Amino acid sequence: MKRDNIRNIAIIAHVDHGKTTLVDAMLKQTQTVKVNDDTKDLIMDSMDLERERGITIRAKNASLIYNGTKINIVDTPGHADFGGEVERTLRMADGVLLLVDAKEGPMPQTKFVLKKALELGLKAIVVINKVDKDGAAPDATVDKTFDLFVSLNASHEQLDFPIIYASGFKGLADTDLDSLKTKIASGAEPDVAPLFDAIIKFIPAPDVKPEDPFAMLVLALKYDNYKGKLGIGKIVSGGVKKAQNIARINPAGQATVGKATALQMYEGLAPIDVEEATAGDIVAVGGFDDISIGETLTDPTSPIHLEPVEIEPPTIKMTFGVNTSPFAGKEGKFVTSRNLRDRLYKELEVNVALKVEPSEEGAESFLVSGRGELHLGVLIETMRREGFELQVSQPQVIYHEKDGQKMEPYEMVTIDVPSEYQGAVIENLGRRGGELLHMDSSNNTELHAEYLIPTRGLIGLKNLLLTQTRGTVILNNLFDSYKPVHEIDTHVNDHGSLISSETGVSNAYGLNNAQERGILFIGPAVEVYEGMVVGKNALNSDIELNVCKTKKLTNIRSSGTDEAIILTPPRPVELDFALEYIGPDELVEVTPQSIRIRKKILSATERKRAAR
Repeated sequence: MKRDNIRNIAIIAHVDHGKTTLVDAMLKQTQTVKVNDDTKDLIMDSMDLERERGITIRAKNASLIYNGTKINIVDTPGHADFGGEVERTLRMADGVLLLVDAKEGPMPQTKFVLKKALELGLKAIVVINKVDKDGAAPDATVDKTFDLFVSLNASHEQLDFPIIYASGFKGLADTDLDSLKTKIASGAEPDVAPLFDAIIKFIPAPDVKPEDPFAMLVLALKYDNYKGKLGIGKIVSGGVKKAQNIARINPAGQATVGKATALQMYEGLAPIDVEEATAGDIVAVGGFDDISIGETLTDPTSPIHLEPVEIEPPTIKMTFGVNTSPFAGKEGKFVTSRNLRDRLYKELEVNVALKVEPSEEGAESFLVSGRGELHLGVLIETMRREGFELQVSQPQVIYHEKDGQKMEPYEMVTIDVPSEYQGAVIENLGRRGGELLHMDSSNNTELHAEYLIPTRGLIGLKNLLLTQTRGTVILNNLFDSYKPVHEIDTHVNDHGSLISSETGVSNAYGLNNAQERGILFIGPAVEVYEGMVVGKNALNSDIELNVCKTKKLTNIRSSGTDEAIILTPPRPVELDFALEYIGPDELVEVTPQSIRIRKKILSATERKRAAR
């Protein structure tokens, strides 16, 4: 049986293709969100980090009513690093809106999420967005999108996708491109009604079994200060009422019985309490404090065990440890190993693509594995803002053993760069084990290249290419598969650091000597300690420098002996840069106020002894 008054859709797109902006227009035009002067843009991006980086990190739910039909929307992240969010949220949907930028066409992350959606048998509506952008080529983009569907083995039914043209920023959508351009040119009022009509016409209503016992797979979690932990999912069969007895079955098949203490459904962005929910609804159920993703909630008298969602394994690991620098405890609220352990294990409950294990380096550190540098970087930044102090090691890839052969993760990398810099890009990717799959420089001004490269070769690559191409390179990567280990030059990331030999406050006189050796990371009047990295050496060897040195004054003065010191502005150390920069013998010290790079062994004498 189908529930015709409901549609469940997921919106998928590459980073920065306007997905969240389009959802804003949909929510505003159905009066789901009260629009006033205080209404922010990008309503769905609720985390500070999402607004700052302009990306979606956590999948979120919202709903709206259009002509008597309730449309549940799931906003999915566009980054492959947050693929764990995507894989499970697609299970809530009955169809997808695939959003593609009219200029850029389908990009790697579009491919990643679309592949997952097609494997689940979901039908897609293609929305060609940003048709008013300079250089937009909507017709060519439609052709590329069709080719992408074919390459992903879409069925004949999935290939027959409807097309909507849109300008999310202006809040306009239409099935006819010329009609939309006329609306944009004439400054028409925002109107995405053709998109809503397409959703109701082409996205199937959920298939439900109202007569069967209640069953629901938990695909997301949320916290409520009053109701505790709630599991979110789509009810597959039957229905559930508040205070009803329900059973929870974990992936191993063990069942515990409890009570549905809370039931919530979404109205707009806000969860509202309801008394009952039936098959086809997306609902949050409370009652089990230790509920986790992948478990089934069902009727205890005739339980149904649903197949748990499979999450792709992590590919990168880092060691998170307690801050042991001389400045430890000065800036953070949470500085002990117990604080760190509790926070990491709490993150595991909602971040399913993450793994945490005790580290071999001791009780004060933990081995954290994730889907990529960005995945782990966002976790570190979130913890830092919560008041944690920690130190993290260089990212390393996770190897697997298969049939007695050592396997490592490979990534698909696409690069767009002005043709004048193509030599530097091709050389660097070749040295790092990159295999060129496709190259296109049709317009002679820009090169588009696709590579298959070991994940090891990607560590530190982004900063290097941004420097060599003066910030013009656009690089996207996507996990491909595990393949036999590639013999690559492991010294491509080698660098020399400028290390402070003293503890004190940096001084312009000392920094003036240091800046002749390379690029500085600090300016004058900054507190430093012995073993802290204060810059990058121009050569591939470390140098100890006294950046706290002051000029000794004499009682003989004459004009012309003192020259004005001119310092080059330092390179600011941000988290993403620090994680890419550090070598195997270095750590990033992260506190709520500072990000510092340091040597694992702070004392120069101890470092020499260890090297021997």
